[in-house]
Amino acid sequence: MSSDTAPPEAPMSTGRTPSSPLSEKSFIATWMFSWLLGFLGVDRFYLGKIGTGIVKLLTLGGLGIWWLIDLILTLAGVQRDKDGRLLPDFEEHKMIAWIITAAGFGLWLITAAVSRVFVYMPGGWPMMPWWQGQ
Repeated sequence: MSSDTAPPEAPMSTGRTPSSPLSEKSFIATWMFSWLLGFLGVDRFYLGKIGTGIVKLLTLGGLGIWWLIDLILTLAGVQRDKDGRLLPDFEEHKMIAWIITAAGFGLWLITAAVSRVFVYMPGGWPMMPWWQGQ
């Protein structure tokens, strides 16, 4: 036997074991489901939480409160799948998720404020007489 032969290398594992601390579910998918369809419980169904997904669906996201709480939990990185495992790609995508969520809420606030201004304007919407049937 030669002394310059290297020991055989162990094959690298690419798959996850069932006892893995990270979920197979995606943070991006969970965040998008929570943000866009959370009031229907789609994020809960995606994570395998069927029972709470049905309750969330029937209550329209707990009248919006449960929807907001789940969105915050997802953005904070503490949302878990049905087996209690954390979502794997949170650290990689958290900044873009926060930026898009903040921009969405900001756009909603601006749109709500502008529409309120036009509701109380005498004469209604300027520059759109065709809309009012004139």
